[in-house]
Amino acid sequence: MTTHDLPIGRRVAQLRARRRMTQQMLADRLGKSKSWVDKVERGARALDRFTVIRELAAALRVDPVALLGRDARPPSVGAAVDGVDGVRAALARYDTVLTGPGGRAAPPAGELARRVGHAWLTYQHADYPQLLRMLPALLGDAQRAHSGGGGDGGAELLVQAYRITSSVLVKLGEGDLGWLAADRAMSVSTGDPLLVAAATVPLGQALRDLGRARPALAVTIAAAHRIAPTVPRDGPPQHLALCGTLLVQAALAAAACGDAPGVRELVDQAAGIAERLGDDGPDLHWTGFGPTAVELARVATAVDLGSGGEAVTRHEKVIGGDAWRRLPAEHRAAYLIDASRAYLQVGDPFAAGRVLVEADRTAPAEVRLRPVARTVIVALMRGGPVPADVARLATAVGLG
Repeated sequence: MTTHDLPIGRRVAQLRARRRMTQQMLADRLGKSKSWVDKVERGARALDRFTVIRELAAALRVDPVALLGRDARPPSVGAAVDGVDGVRAALARYDTVLTGPGGRAAPPAGELARRVGHAWLTYQHADYPQLLRMLPALLGDAQRAHSGGGGDGGAELLVQAYRITSSVLVKLGEGDLGWLAADRAMSVSTGDPLLVAAATVPLGQALRDLGRARPALAVTIAAAHRIAPTVPRDGPPQHLALCGTLLVQAALAAAACGDAPGVRELVDQAAGIAERLGDDGPDLHWTGFGPTAVELARVATAVDLGSGGEAVTRHEKVIGGDAWRRLPAEHRAAYLIDASRAYLQVGDPFAAGRVLVEADRTAPAEVRLRPVARTVIVALMRGGPVPADVARLATAVGLG
């Protein structure tokens, strides 16, 4: 019998053991008793509510589908998993730190900068398997360039490489590895407030993904205030874009904490900065920040606060603008997953499915490789018969 053929309680027990958690530790994370966890694992208590399965999955840091035993993965998912293993191995190497650049020479700064830019574009196109294949060599070369003296922007390029690495790992549900990469970026950026701010963006994302919303809120607000101009909305565009991005990340963390007033204040501050920059301002730090990004954040935070009706109303307005269509495919598809969740909250599964299919057309890997999207698909499938295009998508991701 394979792992995926086991009863759900046995899968819970195995996943808990892999995380080196006791039954009491898992119970504490869930707000349940140790006896409850024991009954689940022995099969004495049925797990027939998806909300409970989702809470268990979050506590175990796995895709809920892994608990449902329906995670037969298509080739694209297997490729992504293989790619994550390569990135994990690259992050586990310390030879450059211990022995210096040695061996192979670091590439010229210009070449390395072009490769970092290409990695960002690959991320924005949501080609995550390709990006994962690129990252181990990019990380090694960026580390060598930085260890060789850090001239010609070596520190900035290494921070960017770690930022990209952290962002894609968090997307793929590898929050622990994403946190490690973000922490490495923070270490490299020490002493440069602008680099610290850039490194804090993925750090906030990783902390949120790991269920540490309050630390994410604290660190993103602190980093934003550190680079905020003395006169509101005044200062270099690159400072303003990073400051606004950090405020958006702080708002998402506040939403995860259930702090609706804090969310409104933070998003309004970000909106003031975005108005100063516009949607077509310079984006030297690959933030994607602007008025449209702020409006998308209003929708995402409303979803996280459980205000599905507000989220749906805002969604149907924001996607009508020209600026929406100019956003990177990754950004649009990730946002559409949030919009799909909003429609589920208001009890409109057909609209949720339609939006999710649109996200898949926009950037397939965003839907087919991300645990959050797979969770939405499972919710749609459990709700009853689904339209043919949703059924095809479920089959494509191994959930049909």
